[in-house]
Amino acid sequence: MNPQREENSYWVNHWQHPQYRRISMEEANEIALKRVPGQVVKSELDFDDGQLLYEIDIRTEEGQKFEVKVDAVTGEILRVKLD
Repeated sequence: MNPQREENSYWVNHWQHPQYRRISMEEANEIALKRVPGQVVKSELDFDDGQLLYEIDIRTEEGQKFEVKVDAVTGEILRVKLD
């Protein structure tokens, strides 16, 4: 068996594969910043409770840090939490 082909088939079925997302991380950041203006300090793709989402940490001008969860398929804001 071709190891390269085996590796590619794993990636195709992996939850982080771009085929499972409709919005990019950049789009998710823009959506989050519209809700919580400030500076994005961290963004990551996560699979939580069967849902693919982006977790975005934003620091406001006042120094507060918020975590915004954005659905990676719909772009809907799922939660905004003060950290």
